[in-house]
Amino acid sequence: MVTLSVLPRIPGKQWKGQFTTIQKSGQCSSCGKAIEPIHLSPEEYRFLKEKVMSEVIDGGDQYRKTTPQELKKFKNFVDSCPPFDIVIDGLNVAKMFRKGRESQILLDVVSQLAKQNLQLLVLGRKHMLGQSSQWRKDEMEQVQEQAYCFFADNISEDDPFLLYAALHSGDHCKFITKDLMRDHKACLPDARTQRLFFKWQQGHQLAILKGFPRSKLTFQNILTYDTVVQTTGDSWHIPYDEDLVERYSYEVPTKWLCLHQKTQMPTVC
Repeated sequence: MVTLSVLPRIPGKQWKGQFTTIQKSGQCSSCGKAIEPIHLSPEEYRFLKEKVMSEVIDGGDQYRKTTPQELKKFKNFVDSCPPFDIVIDGLNVAKMFRKGRESQILLDVVSQLAKQNLQLLVLGRKHMLGQSSQWRKDEMEQVQEQAYCFFADNISEDDPFLLYAALHSGDHCKFITKDLMRDHKACLPDARTQRLFFKWQQGHQLAILKGFPRSKLTFQNILTYDTVVQTTGDSWHIPYDEDLVERYSYEVPTKWLCLHQKTQMPTVC
């Protein structure tokens, strides 16, 4: 994302620009050209998976709070399950709405997704299984009846488990959390890997727009196109904000600038 004050200047060429929007299909409403797709190629996916596994899951991720024993236990658990369609950060989802008991909110989300015959994984912490004002045992038992569940130690962090399960399940797998995972992205070794990680995140992170207890869930549509500055040689497409704004990975820029080369008029002798 760039601001209008830092748009690139391209010397030696004449360009015509206008503000535009990008259609859901990924086509520019101004020039009609297709924006780069958000999906990773099989080679990119394999590369990213290997890097995340080595640098974040098994490597020296200083933000990871778990033990090698617990991580091994989780890997064995995932290997024993079929590939997941959606991985849910249970504690994060349970705290998305102010109204309602946390176990009830999580149960509502899981129940609605389970009706679609999806393979679900709920990640949580062990304290969620105890009886309290926010967590009811009977509701958590219903969650476990409708989804695979893994409850880590209370001091453990959910993100490495979520990343492992989602990437291990394959490119079709989506995940639900509001966590931006900036710390884990920062652990990746170079700009290319970080860029692929963010691109994968944009194409797989589901954001709940509406869904109070006992009402239907509404998810934000996942993009089909990438949201970075891009060029085809004779055109540029630039997402922008008037002010410096850092967007969430699942937030879609609606303002774009479309630049294309002016057609050279033939010289009349």
